[in-house]
Amino acid sequence: MVEHLRQQYNAAFTDGKYKAFLESISTAYDHKPPFRISETPIFIPKYLKQRLLEACDQVNNVICQPNFKELTKNALQDASQFVPGEDEHTTFLQMDFGICLDEKGELMPQMVEVQGFPTLYFFQELMAKGYRNHFNIPSNYHHLNNTTSADYVEKLREIIVGDCSPENVILLEIEPHKQATQIDFLATSRHLGIKVVCISELITEGKNVFYTNNKGQKIPVRRIYNRVIFDELFKREDLPRQFDFTKEYNVEWIGHPNWFFRISKFTMPLINSPYVPPCHFLHQLEKYPEDLENYVLKPLFSFAGSGVLINVTKQDLDAVQNRENYILQKKVVYAPAIKTPTEPAKCEIRMLMIWEKGEKKAKVVNNLVRISKGEMVGVRFNKDKDWVGASVGFFED
Repeated sequence: MVEHLRQQYNAAFTDGKYKAFLESISTAYDHKPPFRISETPIFIPKYLKQRLLEACDQVNNVICQPNFKELTKNALQDASQFVPGEDEHTTFLQMDFGICLDEKGELMPQMVEVQGFPTLYFFQELMAKGYRNHFNIPSNYHHLNNTTSADYVEKLREIIVGDCSPENVILLEIEPHKQATQIDFLATSRHLGIKVVCISELITEGKNVFYTNNKGQKIPVRRIYNRVIFDELFKREDLPRQFDFTKEYNVEWIGHPNWFFRISKFTMPLINSPYVPPCHFLHQLEKYPEDLENYVLKPLFSFAGSGVLINVTKQDLDAVQNRENYILQKKVVYAPAIKTPTEPAKCEIRMLMIWEKGEKKAKVVNNLVRISKGEMVGVRFNKDKDWVGASVGFFED
């Protein structure tokens, strides 16, 4: 998105460099990610960086309101979702923005989603270093926000491990070895020295929680870095487990599960910002917008784009059951702003944030980029496309 850098990058690109870059990703943790990694990062000019940071700040202000928990109480639908021990605010915060054009033809972020849940903090660091090692990335462009790589990793260690012994801290997932994001789990484990554990492997004795290490020893769990998505958990009745999210245990949640629901698509209608497209709870609409073709219907409680209806009609909306569980959001029209050797590509930028205890709000630390040439950002919309997939943004200083 910075014209002269894009021209230089594309001219210097070779398949050999790209293959070496991908090989460095796969060999780092002896694991080849199952998702596509793009041939290119994106270069973010200073004015777009400032707009993204301003957008994050405005959304932050909504989430920081003293009555935010009251505003989002209906996000936790029933007792099967409520987890005891909720803290005062989320630990992790992600804001997804499609890159669009404003009325002057300048690049403008438009929020797609906000999430109170961890993301690929360690994989993004690996990928950014890979791009810099194999391609010419200018020294005044950085993927991290006002920090070094060493300090970034150390900050995540402080938040996730804290004053515990690493062996008493786990990353919790559902069959982590089968997840598309396994490479991030491996990176997290390597950097922090913590165990990656499937929920089916946890042992409970009263309020105490344990896992078994490689020597067959029962190890107490003090902290849980939670990566379990409830959508998936509810579908896995086949998975034997002693651990029950709705029970109280002698553990500290690092990323309390309740924030997954509170800070989600449920939050979008609460935000009034030029960086957030108009968004409404479906059951609160007295009449539908006249330009329905410019809106998208989203279920509140789904993950990874499942159940999203792009081309909405009045008949579709009239047929919706449980209307309180849906939002109607104005479409984000992505700009084909990234020139590639074939067709131009669009992108979505996720601003990776952390909210430390004692701080007034979350702060941006890193970013994640998805590059697309399809109707939506996602694997199924980009089959047989090149210069698409997972990436990272380098921001101009």
